[in-house]
Amino acid sequence: MTSRIDTLKFYEYCRIPVDELENHPDSKITFKLKQTALEVDRCAANMMADEVIENNKTDRITRWVLPVGFHDQVHLFVDRVNRERISLKNVFIITMDDYLDWNCRPYPEGHQFNTSARFERVFYDKIDPELTVPANQRFRPLYNNLDLVDNLVDSWGGLDTVYGGLGFRGLVAFCEAPYSPWFTITEDEYCQMKTRIYPLNDDTTIAYAVRNLGGLTHMRPPLAISIGMKSMLKTKRLVLTSTTGEWKRAAVRALMFLDPTVEYPATLFPNKVDEVILVCDRNTAEAPIQSDNLNSW
Repeated sequence: MTSRIDTLKFYEYCRIPVDELENHPDSKITFKLKQTALEVDRCAANMMADEVIENNKTDRITRWVLPVGFHDQVHLFVDRVNRERISLKNVFIITMDDYLDWNCRPYPEGHQFNTSARFERVFYDKIDPELTVPANQRFRPLYNNLDLVDNLVDSWGGLDTVYGGLGFRGLVAFCEAPYSPWFTITEDEYCQMKTRIYPLNDDTTIAYAVRNLGGLTHMRPPLAISIGMKSMLKTKRLVLTSTTGEWKRAAVRALMFLDPTVEYPATLFPNKVDEVILVCDRNTAEAPIQSDNLNSW
């Protein structure tokens, strides 16, 4: 794949001090800086709760895409729902992805890589039954019905908010950058991507293995199923969080400043979605390049 990134310009964006990122005149998105990862999760959880409260005032339906592994953000949101008695009866949720084994099948329920089942336990099951999302309003991508999610989003006329994380190379859900040198995917083609099964890129496998398994890549799933860009781009708002430190620093700058490119898929959102928000902790938002001399490294 031939790069379409202006590398020297990207280097300059990667040198912008962290305290100059909020309200930067060149930024294509809304950037919110928090000091710690917990503050980032609390901010995102409050955005979720506030959105439901506002929609409930006029009996409006709330339609979300959510990730299956957003940890403290989940717990903080659930806690607020239960404490403040926030009804989720008008909320429709699509979880964005899940892992598959090498036969393109889901892992058994109870397996650590069956993230859809885990999401049921840590999210839906923790909410007071009087408040929780009805079972027939919970959806996820299915390996044996790949058109389900895209047809659903079309029937809804779009989404209210996509909540997610920002990957090392700018992935959202498992919409990864195409690395093959043998074919070309244009930005327009990528934006039409439907729900599909992905062989996970090496950088994703390494990132999760280092973070959770001491680098034991052999234990990581080889495949994933994920909602595609086509459906996620039919949202009014995208809210991304990033809290994993220096691994994501370049991706933060790519989303904020680069023109659309499949090399960093998140950059495809700002031109097509009305509101794109990135909430980031200070460590992750630090400048990737802090030397005054680019040649010094």
